[in-house]
Amino acid sequence: MGLILAVDIGGTQIRAALFERGSLKPVRAERTRTEASKPGVYDRLEALVASIWPVDGGVDAIGIASPGPLDPHAGVIIATPNIKEWRNFPLTEKLKVRFGVPVVLDNDANLACLGEWKFGAGQGHQDVLFLTISTGIGGGVVSNGHLVQGYHGLAAELGHTTVWPDGPLCGCGKRGHIEAISSGTAIARYAREQIEAGRPSSLAALSTITSRDVSDAAAAGDLLAIETLSRAGRYLGVAVANFLAAFDPSIVIFGGGASNSGPALFDPFHASLHENIFDPTYLTNLIFARAALGDDAGLLGAQALAALAVPE
Repeated sequence: MGLILAVDIGGTQIRAALFERGSLKPVRAERTRTEASKPGVYDRLEALVASIWPVDGGVDAIGIASPGPLDPHAGVIIATPNIKEWRNFPLTEKLKVRFGVPVVLDNDANLACLGEWKFGAGQGHQDVLFLTISTGIGGGVVSNGHLVQGYHGLAAELGHTTVWPDGPLCGCGKRGHIEAISSGTAIARYAREQIEAGRPSSLAALSTITSRDVSDAAAAGDLLAIETLSRAGRYLGVAVANFLAAFDPSIVIFGGGASNSGPALFDPFHASLHENIFDPTYLTNLIFARAALGDDAGLLGAQALAALAVPE
């Protein structure tokens, strides 16, 4: 059985793992710091791959999960925000020349979705919606058993769906995206802004505020924290109502740290979803689930993408 080498490029570290096809447990795995502000990110990536490359070969393909935007069809990083030196960067071609095997690339959220579909919470489904609620909001979609990539390879940028045209400024520079309202970063920012405006809260005693802090405070009865998560949940319900109308999945999978916020986030979410859904039929037999693969979702999705690209 051939081997698949999977890579997950993150903001602080790059992980690489060697898998037997279909295995969740790597044969070998290593990581290195991304050090995105320093030149030579590609050189560090190449050295990492070389460090786990088997002496006797046997690697069928390399799969890579990377922050976008990127073009998976051409294997080009268009403009990853954290890695300034990568602009229209031909990542797959460079690795293909170096290692002599096919190389495939996709957005890290797309591949987390693919990983959950193949190996995690989405197993047994052919239509999957995946949302990770963390620093930002990422998304991925499997439709009729195929990962949705789109004509330009930029499909399923679900975090940049507009739910409030005059709403808060998103990190991308546009207003009212769901990422700017319901991500972990946005939850913490709203709570901090309200405290600075004079709202009372137990969170005021903290020098920095995280979405986990807001979740803990809400569980303890803090009114501002409850309001903050309710606001995020309501707009998340609007967004998912739109996603259901577009993709009609049989399962919605939530990942990311902020998705651990519990009823304070998800009770308002479900109420808003029912209020905003185009037709209640979308909710019939629809399953809501937590992601099962944790930090390994991107790596396993990269493995799955490479295996699909190079069948046995």
